[in-house]
Amino acid sequence: MGRFSRDELEAAFQAYLAASAKSALAGDWTAWAEHLTEDATWFEHQLPTPVVGRAAILGILNKAMTTPPMDHMKYFPIEWYVLDEERGWVVCAIWNRMDDPGDGSLHQEYNITLLKYAGDGKWSYQEDIYNPKRFEEMLANWVKARDAAAR
Repeated sequence: MGRFSRDELEAAFQAYLAASAKSALAGDWTAWAEHLTEDATWFEHQLPTPVVGRAAILGILNKAMTTPPMDHMKYFPIEWYVLDEERGWVVCAIWNRMDDPGDGSLHQEYNITLLKYAGDGKWSYQEDIYNPKRFEEMLANWVKARDAAAR
C-alpha cells in the first residue's frame, strides 16, 4: 500500500485541475500555484534547467501565459489519467487548447504530465513532456486563423 489513498490522490488531482482551469481563465496562476509545495520542482523542457520553488514557478508561468499568443491558451482538458497510489504519482494527457480564433476552428496540442504528490493537497513535482515543434506549429496555425478571421 502507498503513502496516500486513491481517494486522497484523486481529490488532490481534481482540485489541481479546478485551480488550473480557474487560473487559466483569470490569466493569473496564483490559485494553481497554491497546490504546489514551497520547494516544488517544475521540469519544463523548453527551459535549460528545472525551476525550483513555488514562487519561481509562479513567476515564470504568469509571465509566459500572459504573453501573446499564449495568453489565448485557456483550456486544458484531460484526455486520460492514471493514478499510481504506490508512488503517489499522476500521469495524464492534457490538451493545451487555444481560444476560438474567430472562425470556429480548434487549435490544440497535448502534453503528457507527470505529477508527484506530497500530501495535504500539494504537488512537489511536475514535468510536462511534449513535442515543442508541434506546439510551435499549432500556435502558428492559430495566429494565421485569428488574423484571417479578423479581415
